[in-house]
Amino acid sequence: MESRSTRIALGFEMRKTSAGAYRHASSDHFVTIHTGAPVRISCMPTGERCVRSRGEINVLPAGVTEDWFEDDASEMLFLQLPTSLVRLAAEELGLDPDRAGIAARCHVRDVQIEHIGWALAADQRAPSGLVYRESLGMALAVHLLARHPAKAAPRGLSKSQLARVTEYIEAHLAEDVSLLRLARVAGVSASHLRALFKRSVGVPVHEYVIQRRVERARVLLARGDQPASEIALEAGFSHQSHMARCMRRVLGVTPAFIAKTFRE
Repeated sequence: MESRSTRIALGFEMRKTSAGAYRHASSDHFVTIHTGAPVRISCMPTGERCVRSRGEINVLPAGVTEDWFEDDASEMLFLQLPTSLVRLAAEELGLDPDRAGIAARCHVRDVQIEHIGWALAADQRAPSGLVYRESLGMALAVHLLARHPAKAAPRGLSKSQLARVTEYIEAHLAEDVSLLRLARVAGVSASHLRALFKRSVGVPVHEYVIQRRVERARVLLARGDQPASEIALEAGFSHQSHMARCMRRVLGVTPAFIAKTFRE
């Protein structure tokens, strides 16, 4: 079983590279601190050129891919922050670890990050122990979340709220589903439910209800053991024509086409 120390260990490497093309892609977060002579850099695919100087810092969040070309040899400190360490730091700050993130940064100056980097470099020569390295790792993760936070994505319903709302809709499709009732199920106001539901699902709540009614009707029509008029009411439509209009709009076919297709 993976230990807590392993999960929050801050990786450290002194790296020297030669001129050439490089790509970074990782499921962990990385911070690089340039420690050598100035290096000419070309960012790809834009071709934008710049010079990386001693002390400049790049922050590469987990999941971000970067491509660049170095015209010169380079020296830098590589600090690797496991995603589990950043999640733990977010919890320490009282943030939602599923939403808190670190922003990408290129060629910035940050004295605190530099201090942590050099402290880790010194610790490689004269180790101070696991607690010290963990403390530096937590300090770096907390600083990045506080000083370089990723722009928060628009908030939607939580997983539990969305599950309650969608389960309620499925259980009450044959009824006149009320927005106010759905809001109570989610524990938010009706106006908030409209916005949060669309952010979570991608469609307004009333359109989602129609889509689910159409799907319920499609399944019942395919079984072929009920008349279309009964299926319309059971799926929550006001009448058979209403079901046909919605089905044509959502699926592009009529109820008769579905029933015929599954009988053949």
